[in-house]
Amino acid sequence: MEHRPVLETESNLVITLVADIVAAYVSNNSIRPTEVPSLIADVHAAFRKAGNVELTEVEVEKQRPAVNPKRSIFPDYLICLEDGKKFKSLKRHLMTHYGMLPEEYREKWQLDSSYPMVAPNYAKARSALAKEMGLGRKSKRKKTK
Repeated sequence: MEHRPVLETESNLVITLVADIVAAYVSNNSIRPTEVPSLIADVHAAFRKAGNVELTEVEVEKQRPAVNPKRSIFPDYLICLEDGKKFKSLKRHLMTHYGMLPEEYREKWQLDSSYPMVAPNYAKARSALAKEMGLGRKSKRKKTK
């Protein structure tokens, strides 16, 4: 996919979108060269008509969590508020499926900064494993002077 510079005005955006749509249509359909201006005008008119719709007419419903946030933390898993699925760790799921960081997730759902991203029992098991491996301790090097 080609990258284009950020457009500064709305009219430039409409022109670019019209050009992209017409180019896609012409590349996949046989059309006489004399019909191209009419096609451009029709597509542009559709954008103008769509642009005249007042935003108050369209009511955007606020997304609701899949489960009550208070009931999303269990000892062995967490329930994702986006889709209601169970996970031991939410961080990777949030990034791969929703492009969200834990901070964004907490902010979106108005969760406390202490809201866990890892199930409590899973965190304890990983902590015990790390301690067993000797991680988290300072090395016992002899100081030489």
